[in-house]
Amino acid sequence: MAVDFEGLFAAARAAQARAYAPYSRFKVGAAVLGDDGAIYPGCNVENAAYPVGVCAEAGAISAMIAGGGRAIHAVLVLGDGEELVTPCGACRQRIREFAAPETPVAIAGPGGIRARLSLAELLPASFGPANLRS
Repeated sequence: MAVDFEGLFAAARAAQARAYAPYSRFKVGAAVLGDDGAIYPGCNVENAAYPVGVCAEAGAISAMIAGGGRAIHAVLVLGDGEELVTPCGACRQRIREFAAPETPVAIAGPGGIRARLSLAELLPASFGPANLRS
């Protein structure tokens, strides 16, 4: 399946604009390309009780599952600032649940894609669904 990184970027940018980040003021958008060919966006949603907020990647994955997708073929994460905004550790594991080690993960800023990595580069020697099969 060809990856439409421009489409992923556009979806992540639109989601980022709708993020709810009144505490950190750090809005993040994400988009995943599902195995059904659809692009699913997500944004971060903060909460006054900090641990119960939701990352943009988690929102995008939830949207994919709710929409009928079952596997991730690509991910794009968009954040502001000078540093790369890569998925947190928990989201790397969430992505791993539905993606193969070679799945591309694009890291973007307001001007476009800044880096492309594989999931294996972000989460080496990962634990995934195959580890639980007997």
